[in-house]
Amino acid sequence: MTVPHSTSRDQPPKSAWLWGPYSRHALWVAIATVVIDQLNKWWIVAVYDLPAKGRVTITSFMDWIYVINKGISYSLLRSDSWAGQLTLFAFALAASVGFWVWLARAGTGKLMAWSLGLIIGGAIGNAIDRLHAGGVIDYVSLHAFGYYWYVFNIADVAIVAGVVGLLYDSLMPSRNDAANQG
Repeated sequence: MTVPHSTSRDQPPKSAWLWGPYSRHALWVAIATVVIDQLNKWWIVAVYDLPAKGRVTITSFMDWIYVINKGISYSLLRSDSWAGQLTLFAFALAASVGFWVWLARAGTGKLMAWSLGLIIGGAIGNAIDRLHAGGVIDYVSLHAFGYYWYVFNIADVAIVAGVVGLLYDSLMPSRNDAANQG
């Protein structure tokens, strides 16, 4: 009896630390995310000159306002020093490498690749800001009924979308297993 063996398209080889079957998808998503994020921030700052305009009302629930976030989400781990910004930059790069290795070693599909590509691209986009702006450039402010949510950017949206994609992807096998058992 002959047992068919799996090809590299079915499962990534265990020795593939930096490149797996879904790495190409994640790479393109990460590059696109960084480019869109950085071009948008450049336009907001250099062309539209948001820092000089202050708060600009876009809709009844959204304003643009230029903010440099020297921490992480909600200004946690805030650091005004250059060493602190370099530390947060290094952390973003280390996390991106960790996500990349995870995808190469254990990638399960295109949804996981897209999700990790969004997270990696968003992290690198915000890391670039730390080097040239001394913190992350945020500018979108959503609000309703007098409550203002935190100020964010496209990289932040990509990271959140990536996390939602990973959560959905992690639930898919359990839903499939439950359906097959029922």
